[in-house]
Amino acid sequence: MEPGLKLLIELILEFAPVITNIVQKNLEPRPLTLQYQYPQETEDFIQAENSISYVGGFEQKKQQLADVSHQTQLKIVAYQRETALKLPEFQKIIDNWPLRLSPSQILDTNNNIRKPLKIFLAPPKVKFEKFEYEEEEISEIETMLAEGLREFLNKHYSLHNPVRPTEFLAGAWDSKRFHSESSIKALFGILKTEPILILESEADGNYLNFRIGYWGMGPENYYYQTISRLPYKEIVEESAKNRALEWRRIRNELLEMGENIEEINNLGEDNAFNLATLEKAEKWEKKGIDISKLSLKYRVNRQDIESLCQVLITGHTLAASWIADIFHLIHHDVAPLLPELLPTMTEDATDIQSVQKIAIGYQQVYQALQVEQRSWIPEMALQLAQSLSHLSDRTLAEEQVDYSVRTWLQLRQIPQQQLSHPLQAMRSAVGVEDKEYVEKLREYYLAVDDRQSISYVEEILNAIANFKHQCQQECASLKHTLTGHSGNISSIAICPDAQSLVSGCVDKTIMVWNVNTGKAIRTLSQSLAEVSSVAVSPDGNLLAVGSCDSPRSNVKVWHISTGKLLHTLLGHQKPVNCVAISSDGQILASGSNKIKIWNLHNGDRICTLWHSSVVNAAVISPDGTILISGSSDNKIRLWNPHTGEPLRTLNGHSGEVKSVAVSPDGQILVSGSSDKTIKIWHIDTSKVLHTLTGHSGEVKSVVISPNGQILFSASADKTIKIWHLYTGELLQTLTGHLEAVNCIAVSPDNQFIASGSSDCTIKIWHVA
Repeated sequence: MEPGLKLLIELILEFAPVITNIVQKNLEPRPLTLQYQYPQETEDFIQAENSISYVGGFEQKKQQLADVSHQTQLKIVAYQRETALKLPEFQKIIDNWPLRLSPSQILDTNNNIRKPLKIFLAPPKVKFEKFEYEEEEISEIETMLAEGLREFLNKHYSLHNPVRPTEFLAGAWDSKRFHSESSIKALFGILKTEPILILESEADGNYLNFRIGYWGMGPENYYYQTISRLPYKEIVEESAKNRALEWRRIRNELLEMGENIEEINNLGEDNAFNLATLEKAEKWEKKGIDISKLSLKYRVNRQDIESLCQVLITGHTLAASWIADIFHLIHHDVAPLLPELLPTMTEDATDIQSVQKIAIGYQQVYQALQVEQRSWIPEMALQLAQSLSHLSDRTLAEEQVDYSVRTWLQLRQIPQQQLSHPLQAMRSAVGVEDKEYVEKLREYYLAVDDRQSISYVEEILNAIANFKHQCQQECASLKHTLTGHSGNISSIAICPDAQSLVSGCVDKTIMVWNVNTGKAIRTLSQSLAEVSSVAVSPDGNLLAVGSCDSPRSNVKVWHISTGKLLHTLLGHQKPVNCVAISSDGQILASGSNKIKIWNLHNGDRICTLWHSSVVNAAVISPDGTILISGSSDNKIRLWNPHTGEPLRTLNGHSGEVKSVAVSPDGQILVSGSSDKTIKIWHIDTSKVLHTLTGHSGEVKSVVISPNGQILFSASADKTIKIWHLYTGELLQTLTGHLEAVNCIAVSPDNQFIASGSSDCTIKIWHVA
């Protein structure tokens, strides 16, 4: 096996826990503060001066000012003394600065949108006492190593790369200055605001200790550790021996041609010398002599040094790409590139045990990604399986593809009992968006000629094709038009049994309807104001109603089947625009200019979430861990509904957010806005996946189908639109309402949707 591949295998095994440690620390980006800050004493003086009570005579005020002035002077003197003490210390650091670049040259600003990772090379200084080789030529190791690393980084991680920029500062390291921990500490002390990677090799007898020093943006501390010990003298000696063996083949051919042995040896130069040494060693070994006790010298030339450099380049490029991937993952949420590059590094591997080490090391990366980016694991594991599929023993590849599929199923919350037959279980969870992944699965099974698995995957692909065709061909048709309200229909909710629905109206009534007949079952109007929103509990028993009373609005909870009013929840001072019930039926959220969280069953208030503007919409994620609200300030906010803790804010709309919805798996968020657009977000990454622009009026309501594939939207443009959630493709536009469509709901069995309009009607549309 090539020495470079051996090093790669060793590095992956040793380096993977390092990466796991870095990722699992969940380093968060911190704001970069480089501007000068005035002493805190100045701020203290201002605050103290402002706090003086100007009650009493002039003499009292004068004495107060004198006291403050005296205390401030003492603090300023102390600050100046501290600063003076630090100046010599700083100068001492600069005097022993390990780089040829000054701190100001490294800290200067750049125009990159993303801050690049700066990479420094601390090149090895090696000696070959047992080899006859000119010392000045050893210095070429730094040049060759830098060129190899530069070529790799320029190709995959260049400074101008908009996704994964790195800045390679070759030649900056001054080896005559101090090194190891002392150099890392000095650099960190001044450059902690800059993301830095230091690749350091240090000679230790016959070995090179390969270390990395790393910190991200604004960390509290740095990471510095030896990740590998490289037997560099053994590598160079092995190269010299291989040259000697090749020369022996050529020498024997020349001898067979009748050439003179002395003339041949003169032509061989150091190869002839090394061969003589090697043949002596072979002879002595046969006699049982331990040649490791002998001081055998081989002559080293540039070819041997290049062999060593190739091994060093392999290790340095692996470490650089791995750390660069981790840095951009943590700070910029960018998927790692190394999984794509790693297969080419292993394509020449023939030692199954060595390849197994690679797979184990790669597994460490999966574990590191479990918390941060678990959704990347299926494709990464599948990619590794493809790179291992050429081996005669396919055990490793099979383990990786099985891990890939099982993680894919777990991400979709497939029950554990179904995981015994992973490919069969995929059939029930697959969607149009999974086509690319399933096609890669087929490529793998074709490569290993697994006919049974190919058959399963073909069935899955056919299901995807049929589903897409069904989505494209499926047409909703009008089933009923319900009349009975005398004002704008503001909100509708379909009961879990899909047999009845509830509508709320500005005419101060709530009506319960039979979906099949289109007839009203019950009307609720007890102590109601204009109804803004309704929500039905998952068991179908309770109904929550938000009203627009002012200045004291309320939320009412009714028992649907009996029509009995159970609770009146007070506390909102402005109109309640939305209500939402958690999927476990335990908590109720109501939104006005703030959000209140209640216990649905006893009416107790749990917490209040403070908004700075009117809350138009709210929804609780299926697992009950996130509450999402949309407001009139164009923003979407995510909260912990149990503690009231704000989690993050999503910006993207240019108008009020009127409606929000979450997919059944809790991964996708949809928002509708008065800017006439619909945005589809990935909740974990907060990234916009699609912006849909088909409506000509504000989008007043959005809802996702129970299977998580279809999106329905209602708009002031009097239409309802049906979209494919993951592709953003517009499937159908429904017309029929005479005024704005204010609300929309989809049945739990995915058989119909209901829409409420300002034309005072509710329409039920058959969609399956």
